[in-house]
Amino acid sequence: MTELYQELVKKLSQLFGRFDSDKQRFQDATNSKISRELGYSDSQFSRLIHGTATEGEYQRALMNVDRILKLEKLEKELNSISPGSSVKSKKWIVPSVFIVCTMLVVIFFLNRNTAPIKPEIPRDHTLRWTFESSFINPYIKLDDLPPDCNYPCYKYQGKWKLDKAYKLPIFLERNGYHYLATEVDMYARCLMEKSDKGDIVEGYEYQRHEIWYDRREWPMDSFLTSDKIRNSYYQNLDFNATGDFVKLANIHTFFRSEFGLTDSVIHRSGKVIGRDLELLSKDILLSYFGNEEKVEEVEKEVEKIMRNRIRDFSVPITCMDAPLIDKDVAQIQDGDIMSFRCALTTSRMTIDYVKTYQLTDQYIKNDCVNR
Repeated sequence: MTELYQELVKKLSQLFGRFDSDKQRFQDATNSKISRELGYSDSQFSRLIHGTATEGEYQRALMNVDRILKLEKLEKELNSISPGSSVKSKKWIVPSVFIVCTMLVVIFFLNRNTAPIKPEIPRDHTLRWTFESSFINPYIKLDDLPPDCNYPCYKYQGKWKLDKAYKLPIFLERNGYHYLATEVDMYARCLMEKSDKGDIVEGYEYQRHEIWYDRREWPMDSFLTSDKIRNSYYQNLDFNATGDFVKLANIHTFFRSEFGLTDSVIHRSGKVIGRDLELLSKDILLSYFGNEEKVEEVEKEVEKIMRNRIRDFSVPITCMDAPLIDKDVAQIQDGDIMSFRCALTTSRMTIDYVKTYQLTDQYIKNDCVNR
């Protein structure tokens, strides 16, 4: 334990300056700031720095710091390029930096059972750390833009959220199961590795969705038909407000999107990178249904949904183009939305839905100035 503690302090000192063992803090940053950079709570970092954490916590902390040191090395290589270089001349190194960050997120989703994470660490902490920490910044900056400022994607960079939840009935041999998209956090950046024109935006999404069960097992056409009123009723229906619906599971998804910008529309494409099912505990389900036989029944159905139906949610999406937010890129600001009409085909059944993103934290708020 002493060796692990000393190794952690030594590596943190490379990032945050000399360590004062009497005050239990580093020279260049507060403990609270460091904990946020590492994706820990203040209490977790306090245990690490005071030598009271477990061996597993020290091992995971060292893995995190090693990743940061590697990414910082890559960032220094990027910064070593002449500040006057064009976007095109810088793009060769950015993929390396971002691929590493993407791998961290994928590893977190796919290997979470082999590297347990404390519940107080949110599942999207690696993605947030990638875009919100000072160690790696995948956004293009004002100084990187071409002299004529003709690079429309720069105003789309930043954090987006799902503007409104949407629902999809799940097409199975029996009725009653529904997919509820509740939250999305998307970080968008200019995909300069793919285009020199600034006309492609890359988005990385952490999605929190749910599976619900309708006790009445009403058929799909009770909710979705060609009748716009009935469709609107379904989308506005609050599953929590009625005892007819029971929540069965949470679904955590890592999704990559691309948005192509033209003179008049935005084209969206994308696919799932990783997905994880979190079934509610048997005790909770028993409290809903009252008997183990029914619980086992819905558990089998959820397993079938994940095995045979959610894979349909993983194929590349099909969406209609959305109008540009504003033809004058300088007018794009926090609060603006992108809305796409999409279609999901599951077991030869096509279901339409609308997914709308809202820009909540624009990275570059100032306008590019011609030079």
